[in-house]
Amino acid sequence: MGRKAGILAAVYVAVLAINLDVTIVNVALPSIARELGAGTRGLQWVVDGYNLAFAALVLAFGSLSDRFGRRPALVLGLVGFAAASVVGARVGSTGALIAARFAMGAFAAMIFPTTLSIISNAFPDRRQRAAALGGWGAVVGVGVACGPVTGGLLLEHFYWGSVFLALAPVALVAAGLAWWLVPESRDRGVPALDVRGLVISVLMLGLLVDTVIEAPQRGWASATTVCGFALSAVLVVVFVVAERAAAHPMLDVRLFADRRFSAASGAVTANFFALAGFIFLITQYFQVVRGFGPLSTGSRILPVALSISIASVAGGALAPRIGTRVVVVTGLVLFGGAMAWIALSVGVGTAYWSVIVPQMVLMGLGMGLVSTPATESIMLVLPPSRAGVGSAVNDATRELGSTLGVAVVGSVFSSVFGARLLDGAFAATGRVDQAKESVPVAFGIAGHDPALLHAAQDSFLSGLEAGCLVVAGVCLAAAIVGLFALPGRHFHRVDGAAVAGEAPQVVV
Repeated sequence: MGRKAGILAAVYVAVLAINLDVTIVNVALPSIARELGAGTRGLQWVVDGYNLAFAALVLAFGSLSDRFGRRPALVLGLVGFAAASVVGARVGSTGALIAARFAMGAFAAMIFPTTLSIISNAFPDRRQRAAALGGWGAVVGVGVACGPVTGGLLLEHFYWGSVFLALAPVALVAAGLAWWLVPESRDRGVPALDVRGLVISVLMLGLLVDTVIEAPQRGWASATTVCGFALSAVLVVVFVVAERAAAHPMLDVRLFADRRFSAASGAVTANFFALAGFIFLITQYFQVVRGFGPLSTGSRILPVALSISIASVAGGALAPRIGTRVVVVTGLVLFGGAMAWIALSVGVGTAYWSVIVPQMVLMGLGMGLVSTPATESIMLVLPPSRAGVGSAVNDATRELGSTLGVAVVGSVFSSVFGARLLDGAFAATGRVDQAKESVPVAFGIAGHDPALLHAAQDSFLSGLEAGCLVVAGVCLAAAIVGLFALPGRHFHRVDGAAVAGEAPQVVV
């Protein structure tokens, strides 16, 4: 048991290093907007550069780590992540920062598949594995919790790049622990990388995210936007056809024929879509609309992060007893309900303790109840020898959800925000085009002018309301699907299932 504890320690620190990045960066967005002159679209790319690289490469790196060794992939990814973080802290333009974020995402894609596959191989017993995965989910929550406070504390005393520099020592410590404590494991039977599938998937995801983020600027009904969506859909079909025809596909799309696997993947996607979209907006709400400092903002996000940690452990314990379906659907309903509540109640002077805190707790409990059971459901379809593939699918759906959450929610917000500015007092200033590109710029133009300040606040809150309603709709739609498709209580892996050339088999 001592060796297993050491393995978990190494894996959990690696997970912490990556998940600190999730919210430590979001807290810094207003500072980045001011210091680097980044608009809303630039901020979306700062967040989504990381998410997109992660989502596009995680499947490939999951397969490569299975084949060539999980420990080397974990160590190399952590060292590369630390180096990219240092580079990101030293850049002087939005474009350079976005490039560094892409690099950080690529190295993170090397790290995450190994963490879940190492747990799956080290803990074959379901209850022990569920407990280990519960701890994994809790560490994700701790990373989300520590990120805002750590970022806020750094920004109170140092420049915006300090939030990236802070990630480097954590990643290096994790690399040392992994090299020392994690045993080597690999599956030499894993086939060569599916380069064709990788290229198509990168083009598909890149085009879709670019189309969504740039749509407010180009116009949602413009020829460029419509063609972008249409070509993205075509590439999805091409990817599915290519993967079905490949002898050794990067992603065995037949896995999604199992409704339990596909429903669990959808739940993870919806979960992180909701979280990423919410965090992207709420950090700007606290800092720009409410006027709180970075540290105060970070502290105010703690309720959602801490409740994620608690519910992740509870979800891992409850799923084997009462069933994945009950736990995950309940979590999605709680998350969606919290977002609908926020949309209906948010205002400039909304009470923090009596309104916002209960909303965040409800949201965090919902996310935690979804995360661990849905992750376990994905991992149970594959045998331990292919755990890297299952881990990569889980990570890909997670990052795909985060990427689309920032892209879709951010773009919906930007469209509504800009439209409301056009209809308000800003129309007479002649600076609407400049104001609608960036929330801090709009509030800077407003200054202390009551009419302009009210217009800026009203425009922001209208965009926030629209974004929250989109998130609520996604969560509730996922809950309805999960009610019919997710597995019940008696759900376990069948030995030898989902190996190459076989359809996945699951007993419920």
